[in-house]
Amino acid sequence: MLDKINAWIKAGTETGVALIAFAIVLQVIFGGTVPFVGGDIIATITGIVSQLGAQGLVGLVAAAVLYKLFNK
Repeated sequence: MLDKINAWIKAGTETGVALIAFAIVLQVIFGGTVPFVGGDIIATITGIVSQLGAQGLVGLVAAAVLYKLFNK
């Protein structure tokens, strides 16, 4: 049962990352905010990265943990 839950979570995460990548591509192609995507994806990701960078070592550790989780 836990294997099914883990597989579902992994599939959901992979789908979410693919949708984010697709939204970034759409925003690069069409420029600005894409009406059906909702929001400025690139600015949001840039804000998250700058917040992690502003936190120094804690941000670096958080980025490393996220990287490790996504590349498992």
